[in-house]
Amino acid sequence: MFKILIIEDDLTIAQSLQTELQKWQYDAQYVTDFNAIMEKFTAWEPQLVLIDIRLPYFNGYYWCTEIRKVSQVPIIFISSQSERMDIVMAIQMGADDFISKPFDLSVAIAKIQALLRRTYDFKESDPFLSYQNIYLKPAEMKLQYQDEEAELTKTEMKILEQLFLHKDEFVTREEIMVNLWENESFVDDNTLAVNIARLRKKLAGIGLEKFIVTKKGYGYGLKKEG
Repeated sequence: MFKILIIEDDLTIAQSLQTELQKWQYDAQYVTDFNAIMEKFTAWEPQLVLIDIRLPYFNGYYWCTEIRKVSQVPIIFISSQSERMDIVMAIQMGADDFISKPFDLSVAIAKIQALLRRTYDFKESDPFLSYQNIYLKPAEMKLQYQDEEAELTKTEMKILEQLFLHKDEFVTREEIMVNLWENESFVDDNTLAVNIARLRKKLAGIGLEKFIVTKKGYGYGLKKEG
C-alpha cells in the first residue's frame, strides 16, 4: 500500500484528501505539527508528498527543498497560489506536478495515480487483473473470458485497467481522460465515448454484453453480478 503524506494547513482539505485517498486503498496521513515536518517525513517514509505553498512557520518551497536534500520521493504542490511564477518556482524547487485550488478530488486522485505509475513500476507483480472470472492481461494487451480472448488497443487496455483496478465503484470520465492523457493518449470527452462504444462492441463479441456500465453524468464501471 502506497503511503502518502499530506502537508496542508487547511484541516478540511487535508481530511478530505485523506478520506478520498483511503477510499482508493492508499495509506494517507496529514501533518499536524508544522514544526516537525521533516521528523514526520523521515520517520514515516512516504512514497508521495502532497504539499501546499502557504504553511505555518516556513512555506512549501522551503520544505520541498529540505525533502529534496534527503529524498527523490515524488512531490505534488496543491495551492491557490497558482500564477505561472508559483508553478515555475514549485517545479524548480523539485516538485513533480502542481494542482491548483480549488480542485476536483477525482482529477487530483487521477494525477496522483499517474505520478505513482510513472515513479514506481508495480505491474511486474501484477501480471493480470481479474473480475468475476474475467482476466485482463496488460502485458499481452488482451482480455480473456472463458475460452475467448479480445485483442485490445493501448487505449482500450488503459480504460479497462482503470475500471478493473476500481471494480467495485464507478470511475469518472475525467479520471479516465487524465489517465489516458498521462499515458500519451490525448482524448476529449467525445473521443472517450467513441472508444467506450468500440470497446463495448468488441467485448460483446466474446460474450460480455453490457460489461461496461454507465452512470449517467458521472462515468463508467463494471457490471456487477446479480
